[in-house]
Amino acid sequence: MAIHAVRKYRIEPFWNQEFRWLEYENEQFNDPANLTFWNNLGFPGKYTGDMCDMRRAQPSWNSKIIDFFRQQGWQDIGTSYYRMMPGTILPTHSDLYLRYIDLFQLQGREHNIHRAIVFLEDWQPGHYAEYCDEPFVKWRRGDVVDWQYDTPHMAANMGITPRYTLQVTGHL
Repeated sequence: MAIHAVRKYRIEPFWNQEFRWLEYENEQFNDPANLTFWNNLGFPGKYTGDMCDMRRAQPSWNSKIIDFFRQQGWQDIGTSYYRMMPGTILPTHSDLYLRYIDLFQLQGREHNIHRAIVFLEDWQPGHYAEYCDEPFVKWRRGDVVDWQYDTPHMAANMGITPRYTLQVTGHL
């Protein structure tokens, strides 16, 4: 059984609200086994938020985010802005990083992959996150949670406002 650890820290916020007006797109969750499991449990079926990854225009200040993680030793950094609308859930799962592993030829070195979630706005009622079975709420703009490779986590928006985060992927 793998031991999972989650680090929490802050980036002093420097960004504006440009992330709100990105070209977001909804893509189906990429793990068919989990989709079947969640559907069999009776979850309502909208499992992912809307994403704006590096295939689309990113905010003008995105390079400062990349520089921050590069200074932490991360390599081949990718960013994806994530908008979770009210009523969206993403039950407990571990990320697969399929595209990332192929793109950077990390087969056999998957455990070097790290993921961070940067909270772009202050917590709002109904916004929820969980990492390694520990709830995380009442975050402040600039709070960061990061983990290595296959750490289980979940997110949900049971509130009335969109939940905006930034997902950063890299490897050490």
